[in-house]
Amino acid sequence: MKKFSIAALILFSTPVFALLNAQNAYAATKAQCAFRPNAPDQHVVVRGDTLWGISGKFLEKPWCWPQVWGMNKEQIKNPHWIYPGQIVYFDRVNGRLRLGKPTGTGGGTARLSPRIRSTDLNKEPIPAIAARDIEPFLTQAVIVEEHQLDHAPRIVATQENHVALGNEEKAFVLGNLDGNSRFQAFRSPTPLKDPDTGQVIGYEAKHLGTVTLSRTATAPDEAHVFVVSNAREELGVGDRLLPIQESFPLSYVPHPPEQQTEAKVVSIYGGVTYAGQNQIVSINKGRLDGIDPGTVLSLWRAGKTVEDRTADKKPVKLPSLQYGNLFVFRVFDKFAYGLVMQVTDPVVVGDVAKSPE
Repeated sequence: MKKFSIAALILFSTPVFALLNAQNAYAATKAQCAFRPNAPDQHVVVRGDTLWGISGKFLEKPWCWPQVWGMNKEQIKNPHWIYPGQIVYFDRVNGRLRLGKPTGTGGGTARLSPRIRSTDLNKEPIPAIAARDIEPFLTQAVIVEEHQLDHAPRIVATQENHVALGNEEKAFVLGNLDGNSRFQAFRSPTPLKDPDTGQVIGYEAKHLGTVTLSRTATAPDEAHVFVVSNAREELGVGDRLLPIQESFPLSYVPHPPEQQTEAKVVSIYGGVTYAGQNQIVSINKGRLDGIDPGTVLSLWRAGKTVEDRTADKKPVKLPSLQYGNLFVFRVFDKFAYGLVMQVTDPVVVGDVAKSPE
């Protein structure tokens, strides 16, 4: 588990940078964004880089990225990207980052805005965070409506009556495919309850893998034939199928929430007790609470009440402590998924995720 490195802060000598659109200014602009004491003069962008990673090379707080680029809210939501081959420069005089690319003439550089694509690079832009860490949550339903799976196609039999199916094995399916040929397999969803209100805020279906249509049924009472193309877990009779969704874009940048927010960790994906670096957790705040993709929240552990055994044995409340960050990447109305970042302690259900300080 990686530890969050705390270095001495070097504060700007001027008030914090406001975003270009003051009406949509983010709460984090109330605090000062500090560059790392050992920040490099420049960084050449390479394939595999992420906005979070590059930001962390220069800034104590990676979610200050929009401020040092002078981005407004619309540009945060729909940015034009940074591409491999470009160079991020640290303008130490003005306390800003700037973007350029090699000119190919005597080693000089052409300075660019971070919102202008260099057409000659013709490469994929770097994402906010590594897609491999969150890919299943971008391409799969995971969160479903309460009765969404009730009428979905279902596995009714397996190849040679196997109890469980793995890759390349056949599954026999009944149900309306609605013209689709590739499906995700899910097990019955589990209700997720808000730890504060006790209300159900979503249903999390366990994703099992991908199946591909091999032969369509020729009669109403005949089963379709599917082949398991990618089994994350063993599939079996009774599991339900949903069509594969299109990938969600990674077009967002790290930023604090627009308004002061405090959420709680509802679940750790996979049903485990603890979550560490690069694991997925859910929180009980979503789109209706102003959370959007790219929102960064601080993770806090509530302080316990202990007995003062050194004096009168009265109860003493220990302070709550921050131990990491959460990068929100997929949002529903009352619910969101986040990737655990830079933690010094494991995440547990009930921990607080709130606006960075």
